[in-house]
Amino acid sequence: MDKEKLNYYKSLGIKLTPQRLAILEFLEGNKEHPSAEDIYKAIKIRFPSMSFATVYNTLEVLLSKGIVKEILIDGSKRRFDPDVSPHHHFICKKCGKIIDVKCKYDIYLPEELKDCEIEDYQLVFYGYCKDCKKSRT
Repeated sequence: MDKEKLNYYKSLGIKLTPQRLAILEFLEGNKEHPSAEDIYKAIKIRFPSMSFATVYNTLEVLLSKGIVKEILIDGSKRRFDPDVSPHHHFICKKCGKIIDVKCKYDIYLPEELKDCEIEDYQLVFYGYCKDCKKSRT
C-alpha cells in the first residue's frame, strides 16, 4: 500500500494494525462485494490467529469513516463495497454475481417522501449475467 493511502487512513483516525492493512488491501479495487466471512477467509491465510471479530470490527470502523459502503442486496449476509461512489447493482439470479452499474437514473420521489431527507438510494437489477444467459438457451 502506498504512503499516500496510509497517510489518508491515518488522517481519518484509523489505527493501522497489520490485520487492518490486510483487510484494506483486500478491499482495494475489489469488485466482488465480499461479505465479512469472505474477507475473513481470505485474510486468515496470512493471519491464522486473527478472529472474525477483528474483521467485523474493522468493517464497522471503515463504514463509519465512509471508506466502504454496506450494500443491502443479500438477505443472508452483509456485503461490503469499497466503491463508495453513487452506483447501482445487477445481481445474477443463477450464479449470484454482482455487477456494478455506473449509470445515472432520474428518480422522482413520491409525494409522501417530499419532506424526507434522502441520503442515498440504490437500484438493484435482477436477471442473468451473460454467461448464465448463454447456459439458459
